[in-house]
Amino acid sequence: MPAIKLLIPDDYQNIGPELAELRQNPGYRCASVGDLARLPDADAVLAETHALLLIRERTMVDAALLARMPALKLVSQTGKLARNIDVDACTRAGVAVVEGSGSPHAPAELAWLLIMAARRRLAENIDSLKRGDWQGPVGHVVRSQTLGILGFGKIGKLVAGYGRAFGMDVLVWGSERARAEALAEGCRAASSREAFFAEADIVTLHQRLVPATAGNVTLADLSAMKPDALLVNTSRAELIAPGALEAALAAGRPGFAALDVFEQEPVYDADHPLLRRPNVLCTPHLGYAEADSYRQYLEIAYRNAVRFFDGDTSHVLNPEALI
Repeated sequence: MPAIKLLIPDDYQNIGPELAELRQNPGYRCASVGDLARLPDADAVLAETHALLLIRERTMVDAALLARMPALKLVSQTGKLARNIDVDACTRAGVAVVEGSGSPHAPAELAWLLIMAARRRLAENIDSLKRGDWQGPVGHVVRSQTLGILGFGKIGKLVAGYGRAFGMDVLVWGSERARAEALAEGCRAASSREAFFAEADIVTLHQRLVPATAGNVTLADLSAMKPDALLVNTSRAELIAPGALEAALAAGRPGFAALDVFEQEPVYDADHPLLRRPNVLCTPHLGYAEADSYRQYLEIAYRNAVRFFDGDTSHVLNPEALI
Protein backbone atom coordinates (compact mmCIF):
# COMPACT_ATOMS: atom_id res chain seq x y z
CA MET A 1 0.00 0.00 0.00
CA PRO A 2 1.47 3.41 -0.93
CA ALA A 3 2.52 5.62 1.97
CA ILE A 4 0.20 8.37 3.12
CA LYS A 5 1.83 11.73 2.48
CA LEU A 6 1.68 14.32 5.25
CA LEU A 7 2.86 17.89 4.73
CA ILE A 8 3.86 20.55 7.26
CA PRO A 9 3.59 23.84 5.31
CA ASP A 10 5.11 27.17 6.31
CA ASP A 11 7.63 25.53 8.64
CA TYR A 12 9.85 28.63 8.68
CA GLN A 13 12.32 27.24 11.23
CA ASN A 14 12.43 23.74 9.65
CA ILE A 15 11.42 22.07 12.90
CA GLY A 16 9.57 19.13 11.28
CA PRO A 17 12.67 17.11 10.31
CA GLU A 18 13.93 17.32 13.91
CA LEU A 19 10.94 15.47 15.34
CA ALA A 20 11.70 11.74 15.26
CA GLU A 21 8.14 10.67 16.03
CA LEU A 22 6.98 12.04 12.68
CA ARG A 23 9.16 9.47 10.89
CA GLN A 24 8.55 6.33 12.98
CA ASN A 25 5.66 4.86 10.99
CA PRO A 26 6.76 3.64 7.52
CA GLY A 27 3.18 3.94 6.31
CA TYR A 28 3.37 7.72 6.60
CA ARG A 29 5.79 10.06 4.86
CA CYS A 30 5.96 13.45 6.55
CA ALA A 31 7.54 16.30 4.60
CA SER A 32 8.17 19.85 5.77
CA VAL A 33 8.47 22.97 3.63
CA GLY A 34 9.24 26.60 4.39
CA ASP A 35 7.15 29.52 3.17
CA LEU A 36 4.58 27.84 0.95
CA ALA A 37 4.02 31.03 -1.03
CA ARG A 38 7.70 31.03 -2.03
CA LEU A 39 8.03 27.33 -2.86
CA PRO A 40 8.84 26.95 -6.59
CA ASP A 41 7.22 23.51 -6.95
CA ALA A 42 4.36 24.17 -4.54
CA ASP A 43 1.65 22.92 -6.90
CA ALA A 44 3.39 19.58 -7.41
CA VAL A 45 3.90 19.11 -3.67
CA LEU A 46 0.33 20.09 -2.82
CA ALA A 47 -1.20 17.88 -5.51
CA GLU A 48 0.11 14.66 -3.94
CA THR A 49 -0.49 15.56 -0.27
CA HIS A 50 -3.06 13.52 1.67
CA ALA A 51 -2.98 15.50 4.93
CA LEU A 52 -1.81 18.89 6.15
CA LEU A 53 -0.28 19.27 9.60
CA LEU A 54 -0.64 22.99 10.20
CA ILE A 55 1.53 25.14 12.45
CA ARG A 56 -1.08 27.22 14.23
CA GLU A 57 -2.60 29.86 11.90
CA ARG A 58 0.23 30.34 9.41
CA THR A 59 -1.42 28.60 6.46
CA MET A 60 -4.78 29.76 5.12
CA VAL A 61 -6.84 26.72 4.18
CA ASP A 62 -9.56 28.07 1.90
CA ALA A 63 -11.29 27.07 -1.32
CA ALA A 64 -8.34 28.33 -3.39
CA LEU A 65 -5.82 26.11 -1.58
CA LEU A 66 -8.17 23.12 -1.56
CA ALA A 67 -8.56 23.39 -5.34
CA ARG A 68 -4.79 22.80 -5.63
CA MET A 69 -4.95 19.66 -3.45
CA PRO A 70 -7.08 16.96 -5.16
CA ALA A 71 -5.69 14.17 -2.94
CA LEU A 72 -6.23 15.98 0.36
CA LYS A 73 -8.34 14.10 2.92
CA LEU A 74 -7.45 15.74 6.22
CA VAL A 75 -6.41 19.03 7.81
CA SER A 76 -4.85 18.42 11.24
CA GLN A 77 -4.62 21.68 13.15
CA THR A 78 -2.01 22.26 15.84
CA GLY A 79 -3.83 23.73 18.80
CA LYS A 80 -7.48 24.64 18.65
CA LEU A 81 -9.45 25.34 15.49
CA ALA A 82 -8.79 28.89 14.32
CA ARG A 83 -9.82 31.40 11.67
CA ASN A 84 -7.22 30.18 9.16
CA ILE A 85 -9.37 27.15 8.27
CA ASP A 86 -12.52 27.58 6.21
CA VAL A 87 -14.38 24.59 7.62
CA ASP A 88 -17.31 25.00 5.22
CA ALA A 89 -14.96 24.94 2.21
CA CYS A 90 -13.25 21.84 3.63
CA THR A 91 -16.61 20.12 4.10
CA ARG A 92 -17.65 20.87 0.53
CA ALA A 93 -14.34 19.44 -0.69
CA GLY A 94 -14.71 16.28 1.40
CA VAL A 95 -11.77 17.20 3.63
CA ALA A 96 -12.00 16.37 7.33
CA VAL A 97 -10.73 18.79 9.99
CA VAL A 98 -9.33 17.83 13.40
CA GLU A 99 -7.75 19.91 16.14
CA GLY A 100 -5.14 19.39 18.85
CA SER A 101 -3.94 21.19 21.95
CA GLY A 102 -1.00 23.27 23.11
CA SER A 103 0.65 24.93 26.10
CA PRO A 104 0.36 28.56 27.24
CA HIS A 105 3.83 28.72 28.77
CA ALA A 106 5.93 29.65 25.74
CA PRO A 107 3.75 32.61 24.65
CA ALA A 108 3.43 33.82 28.24
CA GLU A 109 7.21 33.75 28.69
CA LEU A 110 7.71 35.60 25.40
CA ALA A 111 5.29 38.33 26.53
CA TRP A 112 7.24 38.71 29.75
CA LEU A 113 10.55 38.76 27.87
CA LEU A 114 9.28 41.60 25.68
CA ILE A 115 8.08 43.53 28.72
CA MET A 116 11.46 43.29 30.40
CA ALA A 117 13.48 43.94 27.24
CA ALA A 118 11.39 46.95 26.25
CA ARG A 119 11.35 48.46 29.74
CA ARG A 120 15.14 48.22 30.06
CA ARG A 121 15.65 49.37 26.44
CA LEU A 122 17.70 46.22 25.89
CA ALA A 123 17.76 46.10 22.08
CA GLU A 124 18.79 49.74 21.81
CA ASN A 125 21.66 49.25 24.26
CA ILE A 126 22.83 46.13 22.42
CA ASP A 127 22.81 48.07 19.15
CA SER A 128 24.70 50.91 20.82
CA LEU A 129 27.39 48.53 22.03
CA LYS A 130 27.73 46.96 18.57
CA ARG A 131 28.25 50.44 17.09
CA GLY A 132 31.18 50.96 19.41
CA ASP A 133 29.33 53.16 21.90
CA TRP A 134 28.86 52.51 25.59
CA GLN A 135 25.51 52.58 27.37
CA GLY A 136 22.58 53.83 25.36
CA PRO A 137 19.10 54.90 26.55
CA VAL A 138 18.21 54.54 30.22
CA GLY A 139 15.47 52.04 31.00
CA HIS A 140 13.10 51.47 33.92
CA VAL A 141 12.44 48.70 36.41
CA VAL A 142 8.96 47.19 36.48
CA ARG A 143 8.73 46.91 40.26
CA SER A 144 5.84 49.00 41.66
CA GLN A 145 4.53 49.76 38.17
CA THR A 146 1.00 48.85 37.08
CA LEU A 147 0.76 45.91 34.70
CA GLY A 148 -2.47 46.02 32.73
CA ILE A 149 -3.66 42.68 31.33
CA LEU A 150 -6.42 42.77 28.72
CA GLY A 151 -7.98 39.30 28.75
CA PHE A 152 -7.49 36.84 31.58
CA GLY A 153 -7.27 33.37 30.08
CA LYS A 154 -4.47 30.84 30.51
CA ILE A 155 -1.74 33.11 29.11
CA GLY A 156 -2.97 36.25 30.84
CA LYS A 157 -3.02 34.46 34.19
CA LEU A 158 0.58 33.28 33.76
CA VAL A 159 1.73 36.81 32.89
CA ALA A 160 -0.12 38.12 35.93
CA GLY A 161 1.85 35.68 38.08
CA TYR A 162 5.13 36.89 36.58
CA GLY A 163 4.11 40.48 37.27
CA ARG A 164 3.29 39.77 40.92
CA ALA A 165 6.62 37.95 41.33
CA PHE A 166 8.36 41.16 40.17
CA GLY A 167 6.44 43.33 42.60
CA MET A 168 3.97 44.84 40.12
CA ASP A 169 0.42 46.00 40.70
CA VAL A 170 -1.64 43.80 38.34
CA LEU A 171 -4.73 45.41 36.82
CA VAL A 172 -7.15 43.40 34.65
CA TRP A 173 -9.84 44.32 32.14
CA GLY A 174 -11.93 41.98 30.05
CA SER A 175 -15.18 40.10 30.30
CA GLU A 176 -17.18 39.86 33.51
CA ARG A 177 -15.71 36.38 33.94
CA ALA A 178 -12.17 37.71 33.48
CA ARG A 179 -12.63 40.48 36.04
CA ALA A 180 -14.18 38.13 38.58
CA GLU A 181 -11.36 35.59 38.21
CA ALA A 182 -8.78 38.39 38.46
CA LEU A 183 -10.21 39.47 41.82
CA ALA A 184 -10.28 35.85 43.00
CA GLU A 185 -6.57 35.52 42.18
CA GLY A 186 -5.55 38.67 44.05
CA CYS A 187 -5.35 41.06 41.11
CA ARG A 188 -7.29 44.29 40.69
CA ALA A 189 -10.14 44.67 38.23
CA ALA A 190 -10.22 48.09 36.58
CA SER A 191 -13.24 50.25 37.36
CA SER A 192 -13.75 50.91 33.64
CA ARG A 193 -12.10 50.36 30.29
CA GLU A 194 -10.99 54.00 30.26
CA ALA A 195 -9.40 53.67 33.70
CA PHE A 196 -7.63 50.48 32.65
CA PHE A 197 -5.74 52.13 29.78
CA ALA A 198 -5.13 55.37 31.71
CA GLU A 199 -3.73 53.74 34.87
CA ALA A 200 -1.48 51.05 33.40
CA ASP A 201 2.23 51.65 32.88
CA ILE A 202 2.29 48.52 30.71
CA VAL A 203 -0.68 47.07 28.81
CA THR A 204 -0.31 43.54 27.45
CA LEU A 205 -2.97 42.02 25.18
CA HIS A 206 -4.13 38.45 25.80
CA GLN A 207 -7.54 38.21 24.19
CA ARG A 208 -8.49 35.60 21.61
CA LEU A 209 -9.19 36.99 18.16
CA VAL A 210 -12.88 36.40 17.49
CA PRO A 211 -15.42 38.64 15.74
CA ALA A 212 -16.27 40.34 19.03
CA THR A 213 -12.65 41.28 19.77
CA ALA A 214 -11.41 42.18 16.28
CA GLY A 215 -10.37 45.84 16.30
CA ASN A 216 -11.65 46.32 19.84
CA VAL A 217 -8.50 48.17 20.97
CA THR A 218 -9.17 51.59 19.49
CA LEU A 219 -7.22 54.78 18.97
CA ALA A 220 -9.17 56.27 21.88
CA ASP A 221 -7.99 53.40 24.13
CA LEU A 222 -4.37 53.85 23.15
CA SER A 223 -4.53 57.64 23.35
CA ALA A 224 -5.60 57.34 26.98
CA MET A 225 -2.28 55.67 27.87
CA LYS A 226 0.58 57.53 29.55
CA PRO A 227 3.31 59.09 27.36
CA ASP A 228 5.89 56.72 28.89
CA ALA A 229 3.61 53.64 28.86
CA LEU A 230 4.32 50.43 26.95
CA LEU A 231 1.88 48.43 24.83
CA VAL A 232 2.74 44.74 24.34
CA ASN A 233 0.97 42.55 21.80
CA THR A 234 1.88 38.87 21.55
CA SER A 235 -1.69 37.79 20.76
CA ARG A 236 -3.00 38.99 17.37
CA ALA A 237 -2.39 42.24 15.51
CA GLU A 238 -6.03 42.39 14.46
CA LEU A 239 -7.12 43.00 18.07
CA ILE A 240 -6.06 46.61 17.41
CA ALA A 241 -8.15 48.72 15.04
CA PRO A 242 -6.39 49.23 11.66
CA GLY A 243 -3.96 52.13 11.80
CA ALA A 244 -4.67 52.89 15.45
CA LEU A 245 -1.30 51.81 16.84
CA GLU A 246 0.68 53.75 14.24
CA ALA A 247 -1.39 56.87 14.88
CA ALA A 248 -1.11 56.53 18.66
CA LEU A 249 2.66 56.06 18.57
CA ALA A 250 3.02 59.06 16.28
CA ALA A 251 1.02 61.13 18.78
CA GLY A 252 3.18 59.90 21.67
CA ARG A 253 0.61 57.88 23.64
CA PRO A 254 1.75 55.24 24.38
CA GLY A 255 5.43 56.06 24.15
CA PHE A 256 6.58 52.52 23.43
CA ALA A 257 5.35 49.24 21.94
CA ALA A 258 6.64 45.66 21.81
CA LEU A 259 5.09 43.51 19.11
CA ASP A 260 5.31 39.84 18.19
CA VAL A 261 2.41 39.90 15.71
CA PHE A 262 1.57 41.77 12.51
CA GLU A 263 -1.49 42.14 10.30
CA GLN A 264 0.32 40.50 7.37
CA GLU A 265 2.77 37.71 8.14
CA PRO A 266 5.49 36.80 7.45
CA VAL A 267 7.12 40.24 7.25
CA TYR A 268 10.04 40.38 4.79
CA ASP A 269 10.14 44.15 4.30
CA ALA A 270 12.91 45.65 6.44
CA ASP A 271 11.29 49.04 5.82
CA HIS A 272 8.00 48.01 7.42
CA PRO A 273 6.84 51.16 9.25
CA LEU A 274 6.67 49.46 12.65
CA LEU A 275 10.14 47.93 12.27
CA ARG A 276 11.59 51.35 11.52
CA ARG A 277 10.26 53.04 14.64
CA PRO A 278 12.94 53.43 17.35
CA ASN A 279 10.29 53.15 20.08
CA VAL A 280 8.97 49.78 18.90
CA LEU A 281 10.57 46.42 19.71
CA CYS A 282 9.57 43.77 17.15
CA THR A 283 9.96 40.00 17.06
CA PRO A 284 8.84 37.59 14.27
CA HIS A 285 5.85 35.86 15.94
CA LEU A 286 7.95 33.79 18.32
CA GLY A 287 5.31 33.38 21.03
CA TYR A 288 4.68 29.65 20.51
CA ALA A 289 7.76 29.07 18.31
CA GLU A 290 9.76 27.13 20.89
CA ALA A 291 11.19 23.61 20.74
CA ASP A 292 8.98 21.89 23.32
CA SER A 293 5.85 23.67 22.08
CA TYR A 294 6.56 22.66 18.48
CA ARG A 295 7.05 19.08 19.59
CA GLN A 296 3.79 19.00 21.54
CA TYR A 297 1.81 20.69 18.76
CA LEU A 298 3.11 18.61 15.86
CA GLU A 299 3.25 15.23 17.58
CA ILE A 300 -0.40 15.59 18.61
CA ALA A 301 -1.33 16.69 15.07
CA TYR A 302 0.56 13.69 13.66
CA ARG A 303 -1.12 11.23 16.01
CA ASN A 304 -4.50 12.71 15.12
CA ALA A 305 -3.71 12.13 11.43
CA VAL A 306 -2.65 8.52 11.99
CA ARG A 307 -5.79 7.94 14.03
CA PHE A 308 -7.91 9.30 11.16
CA PHE A 309 -6.28 7.21 8.43
CA ASP A 310 -6.45 4.14 10.66
CA GLY A 311 -10.24 4.51 10.53
CA ASP A 312 -11.07 6.38 13.75
CA THR A 313 -12.99 9.50 12.74
CA SER A 314 -14.61 10.24 16.10
CA HIS A 315 -12.44 13.36 16.52
CA VAL A 316 -13.45 14.94 13.19
CA LEU A 317 -15.01 18.38 13.66
CA ASN A 318 -16.94 18.32 10.36
CA PRO A 319 -18.27 14.75 9.97
CA GLU A 320 -20.39 15.91 7.04
CA ALA A 321 -17.16 15.89 4.99
CA LEU A 322 -17.04 12.10 5.32
CA ILE A 323 -20.45 11.47 3.75
